[in-house]
Amino acid sequence: MEKDMTAGTPGKIIFNFTMPIFIGNIFQQFYNMADTVIVGKFVGNAALAAVGACGTLVFLIIGFLQGVTAGFTVVTAQHFGAGNMKAMKKSVASGAVLTGIVTVILTLLSMISMAKVLHLMNTPSDMYGEAYGYIMVICGGIVAQALYNYLASVLRALGDSKRPLYFLVIAALLNIVLDLVFIIVFRMGAAGAAYATVIAQGISGILCLIYIVKKVPALYLHREDWEIDKNLAGWQLKIGLPMAFQYSITAIGTIVVQSCLNILGSTAAAGFAAASKIEQVFTQAYVALGTTMATYCAQNMGAGKYTRIRKGFKSATLIGFIYAVVTGVIIFFVGKYMTIFFVSENVNQIMEYVDIYLRCVSVSFLPLVIVNLYRNGIQGMGYGLLPMTAGIAELVGRSGASLIASHFGSYMGICLASPAAWVLAGTLLLIMYFEIMKGKKDRNLKNR
Repeated sequence: MEKDMTAGTPGKIIFNFTMPIFIGNIFQQFYNMADTVIVGKFVGNAALAAVGACGTLVFLIIGFLQGVTAGFTVVTAQHFGAGNMKAMKKSVASGAVLTGIVTVILTLLSMISMAKVLHLMNTPSDMYGEAYGYIMVICGGIVAQALYNYLASVLRALGDSKRPLYFLVIAALLNIVLDLVFIIVFRMGAAGAAYATVIAQGISGILCLIYIVKKVPALYLHREDWEIDKNLAGWQLKIGLPMAFQYSITAIGTIVVQSCLNILGSTAAAGFAAASKIEQVFTQAYVALGTTMATYCAQNMGAGKYTRIRKGFKSATLIGFIYAVVTGVIIFFVGKYMTIFFVSENVNQIMEYVDIYLRCVSVSFLPLVIVNLYRNGIQGMGYGLLPMTAGIAELVGRSGASLIASHFGSYMGICLASPAAWVLAGTLLLIMYFEIMKGKKDRNLKNR
């Protein structure tokens, strides 16, 4: 099921590769949405706010893993695009070792620091217990997240975006069943939702591993493939760590927003949490397009096909803009009515907070398209540090806007923090892209 993305119509290839990732991301959102809906309905608004508050921390952890594993497999995609299968296999083995090391370090650091982090985030006392129980289970299950994310990234690097989707669908359905059992039957509260997520994600990772072992001959690794090559590992770290820190920088900005939001109380936090879940369902298309562009650009960079890279960016931008306009209109006018899926108490009051948030972000989807496409595409071309500077700009925009808004007690101001970050980062990424592509000409590295 490997897919060579260095030949064929760029727009068609990008669209077909994106759709399974998009659907997979939607199902992945069902993990968190199921947690949010079931916790909000059967545990209460304080627990709902707790899960929402932890969402930023989960994004910090999982985002770091997604970034670092995607970065390690950029090298894999480049070798695959160049037709160098021996080097591709060595990069897979090297990336697996590096992912294991990162997983151990991240698990230890997160479990040690979470209590202090929750206090620094001004977590209200009425939701602290549920928040701590939830996030500690997530931290203990980082290995499950790492297994799936790395193996899924390897499959995508070879052009297979469908198999990770299938395994994620299974995991999402299992997660919903486990949520119901742990929360309603065993009354485990928010921690039960976390256990359900970790178990389901672990199973999806195991399914990926079984599939690769049985069905992907291109990934059959031998003893010599596992011999550590310091230059290769250094190359992967040079790309992977900046991509990981890019996600972390974004997450840190979100944590600042959550800290400012917590000052306004658990009702505002619950409304913000529900609105975030609604927004994230609709914006997964941008994330999927970004993931596609990382693989597309990596393969074509390896093949030396800069003209195809330019065409790919144009096609992906057009697809993203059309989707942004359509979904932006929907969310702006009717998005708030989805609040009823998340809360059972003070619905009308919380719906007002949801409506404010969704109206603020829905008019800002175009710059969000730019951020996802061009950040991931540039990283796929092997430039790890440049997009991270745009991430720093995003952090400054998001944190600055939320801190100012918090000073004035403005919920709307906090909701505008992300749009401010998207505009700033998107502008910088466009400048970077045109500078990188200036004067680039195709190289004939292979004939396929």
